[in-house]
This record gives sequence, structure tokens and C-alpha cells, in this order.
Amino acid sequence: MSQSAKDVYVVSAGVSKFAKARPDKTFQAIVKEAVDYTVKDVGLEYPKFLELVDGSVASYFSDHFTRQLMAGIMAQDYLSLCPKPSHRVEGGGATGGICFQEAYKNIASGDMDICLAYGFETMSHVETWKGNEFIALASDINFDYPVGGFYSGYYAMMVVRHMMEFGTTVEQMAHVSVKNHNNAFHNSYAQKRQRLTIKDVRNSPMVAWPLTRLDICVMSDGAAACLLTSEEGLNKLEKASGKKYPRVKVRAIGRGTDAMRMSDRPHQSFEDFYKYNAMANEQDGDSKKYYKELWAKHFKYPGIHSFRAGRMASKMAYENGGIKDPLKEINFVELHDAYTSSEIQTYEDMGLCKYGEGGSFAASGKTFVPGVEYGLKLESQPVCPVNPSGGLIACGHPVGATGLMQAAFALWQLQGAIGKHFGDATLQLNNPKIGAIHSHAGTGTYVTVSLMERI
Repeated sequence: MSQSAKDVYVVSAGVSKFAKARPDKTFQAIVKEAVDYTVKDVGLEYPKFLELVDGSVASYFSDHFTRQLMAGIMAQDYLSLCPKPSHRVEGGGATGGICFQEAYKNIASGDMDICLAYGFETMSHVETWKGNEFIALASDINFDYPVGGFYSGYYAMMVVRHMMEFGTTVEQMAHVSVKNHNNAFHNSYAQKRQRLTIKDVRNSPMVAWPLTRLDICVMSDGAAACLLTSEEGLNKLEKASGKKYPRVKVRAIGRGTDAMRMSDRPHQSFEDFYKYNAMANEQDGDSKKYYKELWAKHFKYPGIHSFRAGRMASKMAYENGGIKDPLKEINFVELHDAYTSSEIQTYEDMGLCKYGEGGSFAASGKTFVPGVEYGLKLESQPVCPVNPSGGLIACGHPVGATGLMQAAFALWQLQGAIGKHFGDATLQLNNPKIGAIHSHAGTGTYVTVSLMERI
């Protein structure tokens, strides 16, 4: 982040109920549900909010689900935000994370003092098979899609490679599902609030081996919103509301990309990995020895078992935010667990553990929430809870809303307000200072990582 950039604060957020279907409301009304909550939480009447807000960013993944081009401007109009500036972003599963960062840039650049980021998806308007086809259009339709490029197949292929390279097991993957579903049991916004066992996960219907139905997130209808401000915007809101807000700042952002077609992704040398991809916490002699031995075994990076975009987004965010050892310095992570396998892969990309250690790390207990009953024998105490909200697997994945949902849950954690918003304080962590949100598209083509900090 350049020295001239303004500080950016996240003041409030709102999430609609995520559900398999929301036939009760249009997509505009579902967005309004999330925005109304955001405005109410900041302590303003809606007309006063409209006076103060400078503009917005709209987020939704697909025109296909609504069968409506320019749905963002329809939401903008419904929210009474016309004629203020806005634009729509789209980047697959990372759409909500990109939206958050675009709102951040509106503030950091000095273009706005108060910016509303909102996102939605209504995926229930089509049959599940058709929805999967729409999502598959985020693969290369000239190469991957015609030969069966559906995402459950992609992720199954990726984790099979991870299993072959590193010995990752289906039971380790199931630990992720048990953790996230059991967390979501205490989250009133979550779509799937279930207490599960390893056996439940493995006995659920097989979708694409080794991924079962309980290893995979579900389609959803829902919306989420966040209000970002400069210091000046924060002062305007506090003056108008008469309230003093907890200071939660965007500490840093990072983004990465990779080729759409996995077959086009390069195999880097050990030297290039250390030149371009290695993090600050991987510069010690033991880490270099570990990775040298991996390459000696013909390890291919990024191959199809790792998300180079996720590594580069994390590396940029850490460098911009002064993070040297993410596992020790970040108090929790809300990450894009569209599949249990992708959560394991992302542990490694984010530097929470080394490449190859994601499976054992998942089952260790280090990513679990203190005080939640999981029914598992875990060897370690929690260190950095991952998806304390329940993640995509349990909360749902209305694509354009998902990254903003993560930002909302992270904000509430940092404000110490989980009990207030969930009606249950079980998932509230003890005095968290820094949280990360991670949003991921396709097979790892766009990835965003944003660090939020209570100051």
C-alpha cells in the first residue's frame, strides 16, 4: 500500500439469511435486507444514510441465474442510491472478495469517504444441474467444458493429486467438514446447521471420488453488505449517529491470478519458487531443506494440487501488512472452503503450514474453535481458527455475496459482537486482533486476501 493511501475502516455489515431458496423476495429485496441490517447496525435512519454515502460497488457472479443483465443497477435503484457512482464486479467465486477490495480502493484513493459494498446471488431459479452448468462456464468453454469441466470433477482431480503427492486422507478432509458444520450449528445465518461425525461425511452420497456431498458447499440464495469509510467518513457517521464505533481497519489487501486452464500452469524450479513464491516464514534453513527434498522427489509447483494465485494473494497481503508468520500473527481466517479439499490446499497456500502438511494440519485441532464440541480426538489446542462461522460448506455459497459474508463475520469477530449478531456467543474468539478473509475463483484463477485489524 502506498504511503499516500488513506486508512480504510470497516464500520458495519449485514447478511441476509442464506437458504436453498428465497421465493419470498426478489434479488433486489434480498440485497435490501442485508443493507438495511448494515445501516441499522451503524445507528442511522435510512434517509440519513443516503445523504452520507458517497457511492457503492455491486457484486454478483452470474447474469444467467437471474436471466438479467445489469442487475447491479436494478439493485442500486432499489436501494435509492441513484444517481451516485457505482460499478459491478465479477470474478467467479472471488466476486465478493473483489467487491470488498474495490470498495477499499474507492476509500484508499480518496475518491470516496463512505462506500457501500453489496453482493448477492439467487441460484434457486434453475435446477441444480443447470446451476452446475452455469458455474462450469467459468472453465474454458473451448477446452475444458466440452470434456466435462464441472467443478466437482476438477476438485476431485486436484485432491487425488494432493493425496498421491502428500498422503492426504479422506478422514483428514472429513475433519474440515465436521469442524465447519459444527461451527455453523451456532451461526443463525448458516444454511446448514448440523452436528456431524467423520462417518456421516464419508457415508454421505459420493459426488466425485473422493468428494462426498458433505465435502462440498451448496448453492444458495442470499446477500451481504459492508460499509467502508475513511477517517473523515467515520467521523461523519459518528456525528450523525451519536455513536462511537470500534476501530476495525483494513490492514492490507493482496490479489493473485493463474491461468484458467490448469494444463497451462507452469512447473517452477525450486529456485524460482524461492525467488517468487516463498513467504517470510519459509526462509529458514529447515524450510529450505524441506522444500529442497520435495523438489528432489519431482514435486511440481503449482501443479494441480496447489493454488498459486492464493499463494501470491497471501504473500502480497502479508508483505503489505507486515505479517511475518501468519499462523502466529493472524487470530482467525475466513477462507473459501467450496470443498473440504480446497480448505486443506489453502492452508498451504496461505502459509499456515508447509506444502504437503495440509492434511495433517486439518486434523490436528489447530484450526478449530475453542469451546466448541466436535466429538473428535484432536492432538493440538486451537491456534488459528479457520472458518469459525462455518464457512461456505455450512453457511452456503450465494457467490456474489460470499466474500462479503466473510467480511461481515470477520468484522463481528473483531468487534467482539458475535453474540449480538448470532444470538449465541459460542463462536466468539477471545480478544482477536487480526483476521484474514480469503476469496477464491474457479480452480484458483482469481484469489483475494484481505487483512482486517482491530486497533
